[in-house]
Amino acid sequence: MTPMLAAAVLVELFTSEGCSSCPPADAVLARLHEEQPVPGVDLIVLSEHVDYWNDLGWKDPFSDRLFSDRQGDYGSRIYTPQAIVDGRTDVLGSDRGGIIRAAASAARDPHGTVRLARTSAGVRIAVDGLPGHRDAAVMLAVLEDGLQSKVERGENAGRTLSHTAVARSLKEVGRVAAGDAQWSAEVTVALDVSWKKARLIAFVQDGRSRRVLAAGALQQRGDGAAADGDQRGGNDQAHGAEHAHTP
Repeated sequence: MTPMLAAAVLVELFTSEGCSSCPPADAVLARLHEEQPVPGVDLIVLSEHVDYWNDLGWKDPFSDRLFSDRQGDYGSRIYTPQAIVDGRTDVLGSDRGGIIRAAASAARDPHGTVRLARTSAGVRIAVDGLPGHRDAAVMLAVLEDGLQSKVERGENAGRTLSHTAVARSLKEVGRVAAGDAQWSAEVTVALDVSWKKARLIAFVQDGRSRRVLAAGALQQRGDGAAADGDQRGGNDQAHGAEHAHTP
């Protein structure tokens, strides 16, 4: 009997506008978000722009040391574009088939649920049904879609690059004690006025194994107010540490 699939699986892409191998991976992430190719599973995608390419000709306007450090937390295998599926499986970011297979496999393991609801101060996050775990972090990200950059220097000089689900902020907003299946809290959300297409996702991550235990999303309407949204919404090689600066 085929196991029941999880409601949501997180796909993180570590990328950079300074990396010539990254645009195909950015396009793959956008397709995964739009097409939702794993039956019964919502792929919640997150694009995290690292900063260790910034001194090689082009400073990525969406990059942050936070994302480089987060990539390093997953282990010593650091390259771009790198996809991490559900906090545990490393896949070349432009390998759409590999990401889909990893997501389908991850979805067969037990997951909890994350529900987000708009409040006057920000968002209420309710977590339920978590599988067994050690101390875990509740993470909240503000994402922005539909972003473009005209790159003037570096490996992508002269190209206009498009991005989906770019992390504008990512922070820990709570802790779930080892073994607890539930958690809830109201969280204040700071939105920059320049973020025109912002939306929110939240996920719970085991502090030791890094496995993502549950994930969920809240869409932002065009008027800036949060609303529950539908979560469905080649030859390229990765740049390893020998071709980029490690964090």
